[in-house]
Amino acid sequence: MLVTLLVILTFAALYWFPIRRWMNQWGATRSDLARVMAGDSLLADETYSGTMAVIVNARPEHLWPWLVQIGYQRGGLYSYDWLDRLFGYLDRPSATRILPDYQHLAVGDHIPVGRGPSWPVAVVEPNRALVLDMRNMGGLDWVWQFGLYPVDETRTRLVSRSRVRAQAVWARLLTHAIEPAGFLMTRRMLLGLKQRAEALGAASMGETGANQRPAA
Repeated sequence: MLVTLLVILTFAALYWFPIRRWMNQWGATRSDLARVMAGDSLLADETYSGTMAVIVNARPEHLWPWLVQIGYQRGGLYSYDWLDRLFGYLDRPSATRILPDYQHLAVGDHIPVGRGPSWPVAVVEPNRALVLDMRNMGGLDWVWQFGLYPVDETRTRLVSRSRVRAQAVWARLLTHAIEPAGFLMTRRMLLGLKQRAEALGAASMGETGANQRPAA
């Protein structure tokens, strides 16, 4: 019994400190963690905060079209589609092309997410920032934001930050319980956005090069 208890406590300590910290800061630099993002002021006194980031070998304008079309019966979530479809958040695979009908997101719009509650849009700064404001959700406030920060002329830092304020005890327990799943899905989403943006950037460069070739 004592050995079992020690094993459980050891695994709990490993998860709560190094593993949980790594998940909450995956890919993020000290600058990413310290930077002020467009939606930070919407939620104070958070009980959970996670900042994740990835370098995208493409410009912000190659990332933005994919990001702005996210959602159910839109572009999808670019994560593990089979899981999103299993739980009813999507009804089809995530898009692999730009969808012109969903390129005009505005503050006040709601992004549908299948069986889940829609995501109200709080901030839209084209090629720079998208903030989703899911506060007042019955004991759980959540602000999820994406920032696009140019590194140089060909690379962009894509940053995702979630801030959660769990007011009820059940909400705090739920937040801790779903953190691993949230990490896996968000990480895959960032990589899905990266893959699509880099493909779009490469195609754009190819078209530019073809247009610049001298006529034979």
